[in-house]
Order: sequence, then structure tokens, then C-alpha cells
Amino acid sequence: MTTDASLPHHPVAVIGAGLGGLTLARVLQVHGIETAVFDLDASPRARVQGGMLDIHEDSGQVALRAAGLHAEFLNRVHTGGQAVRVMGRDGVVRLDEPDDGSGERPEIDRGVLRGLLLGSLPDGTVRWGARATGFRALGDGRHKVTLADGGAFTTDLLVGADGAWSRVRALLSDARPAYTGVSFVEADFPDADTRHPVPASVVGGGMLFALGPGRGFLAHREPDGSLHVYAAVVAPEDWLDGIDFSDSEAARSAVLKEFGGWDDRLRTLIADADGTLIPRRIHALPVGHRWDRVPGVTLLGDAAHLMSPFAGEGANLALLDGAELALAVVAHPGDTETALAAYEEKLFPRSGTSAGESARNGELMFRADAPQGLLDMFTGHED
Repeated sequence: MTTDASLPHHPVAVIGAGLGGLTLARVLQVHGIETAVFDLDASPRARVQGGMLDIHEDSGQVALRAAGLHAEFLNRVHTGGQAVRVMGRDGVVRLDEPDDGSGERPEIDRGVLRGLLLGSLPDGTVRWGARATGFRALGDGRHKVTLADGGAFTTDLLVGADGAWSRVRALLSDARPAYTGVSFVEADFPDADTRHPVPASVVGGGMLFALGPGRGFLAHREPDGSLHVYAAVVAPEDWLDGIDFSDSEAARSAVLKEFGGWDDRLRTLIADADGTLIPRRIHALPVGHRWDRVPGVTLLGDAAHLMSPFAGEGANLALLDGAELALAVVAHPGDTETALAAYEEKLFPRSGTSAGESARNGELMFRADAPQGLLDMFTGHED
């Protein structure tokens, strides 16, 4: 009979090999602290990690410096990716800022950044195909974690880095993500300049915001010359349920109905898309989400503060959370509770501020005079 005392033991166990969990493992490793990371995916290539991220000087880049990876990060950024273009539904360009190299938010492909973090860790740090299904407190801050394959282990510090629908979060909070009122439909345009010259010319070299009341296109150019587009619609939560996404032509037609009267060149951002459109409902945890201190367990990234993407903070906060949690553990050797209290003392106000900003930006982007709200924000004239 297997007893808890005979199970494998990991001083630090991280559930989830996303950007935050990997950053935590890397910074701890830099300081000589072994970490075990458990991820439900079968391999690091099990899912497409695509999409561009702008990594902020005061958050994400701080984390990458703590991880000793900042120089390698800069070698992988998308040159020109900080260009921004804002258009109205009529197709008129209202703002067009090139990337002159002076910006503080260089763009990088999410998969490339994740690969950089994974490559910095010793082999075997991440246990792939390890779905955590159960958690039980053992006292003194220790927890037993049960895996879907029947395996189990114990840990002194359990970190939920397991995303929006975190299982670890239930140990700390009853909060659940709620629908924000906005749905996305994703589209891709490989080899855009050759195969899709009209969408390519509309998007330009960096990020596009084409906005109208309750609607919009958010798009970016990726380093390989492809375009990634999000058609955003303020809609009831069940709107996407009425679209058959297994029928690409019918799905494109249904989404385009939401953009009736829009400039024809903008409509190509859905009409000309290759392959299957992908539906996404945008969810968020309550602004200011926090929890009472529970011995031996904490959260980072989306598990702690899932928010809408309209401030570009989610990935940056996950990176910073991972680095700051690691540094708190290093600063308080042998005193996990003091380390977690110090980490959460910074985490809660920081994430609350960013979540509030994300929610406000989502409102101003799609308000009745769109894109004026976004233009005011970019030019510093926001009320």
C-alpha cells in the first residue's frame, strides 16, 4: 500500500508550463532551486502557441532580466512589429505610427518566447502529459497532488500556473471567469503579401485596430509574413453557438453579417481568410480578485487574474508574477509563508490595476464613437 510519505516529493511543484510557470522555474533554477513543472499537454508542440506579444519594459522585460534571458529575447523580437495603425469602419486611416526602433514594447511570437524559456531549463524539468486532477492539504503547507494517470506526489509549495480555468484556484478562491460581453473570431493569412495582398496592405507592418461601435478588427503581422486577425463583436454569450464553424464558408458569411456597411477592404480580413475560423469568448475574473493566505499554495498569471486582452498585460503579468514569486522564495529561504505573503502583497494591487485598465479599454474601444476612444488614449487625450 502506497502512503503519502512514500510518494515522490518536490519542494516546489508548478502546475502549468505556460509563460508564468516557466519563468518561475527558470528564475528559481538561476538561484539553484530545483522545480518540477507539470503540464497536461503531451509535448511542447501539442498546441499552436502563436500570436504576437508586446513585452513591456516595466513588467515582462523585468522578468526576462531576472531570468537571465533578456539579451536572447532581444535577438528574437519582431523588427518593425511595434508599428500601430488605427482605422475607422470606413477604412480611413486615423493613426499610422511606424516602428522607429525607439519603442519600449518589442513584439515577439508567443511560441518563440515559450521556446526560449523551455530551452533554458534542464531536461526533465517539465513533465509532459501530466494532468493534475486532485489536490489535498496534508498540513504544514504541504499538499498531495494526484495525476490523471494514477500517479501522485507531494510538495511543500504548490503553484497554480494553470491558466484561465485553473484547478488549483479552487484551493484559494470560489471565483470563476465570467463572460465579458465580447467574442472573438480568429483568422489566419499565411504568406500574406503574396497570397492576400489586400489584407496585407490593410494591416501594414505591425498592429491594426479597425474599430466601430460594438465591432472591430484587431490584427497583427507575424515575423514569417503571415497575418493573424481577430474579428471582435460585442454580443450575447450564446452568439457563437449559432454559427457552424465546421463550415468555413457559412462561418465567414455569418461573421461578415456583423460587419455590414464596413469598408470592403476591411471585410477581406474575414472574407479572404484561409482555413477554419476559430471562435473565442473573452472571459475575465473579477477586477481586484484576491484570496486569503492559504499555507503552501498560490497562483500566478491567468489563474490569479484572468483579464481581457485590451491592455496587453496578461502575458507580461504572468512573466512578472513568475519572476517575483521566485525572487520572494529566494529572499526567504525555508520560510514559504513569508515568501508567499510578500509575493501576494505586490500581486494583488498590481493585477487589480491592470484588470481595471483592461476592462476600461474594452469599453472605450467599441463605444459609439469608435475609434475615437482608442485614438484619445494613444494621443494622451483620454478623459
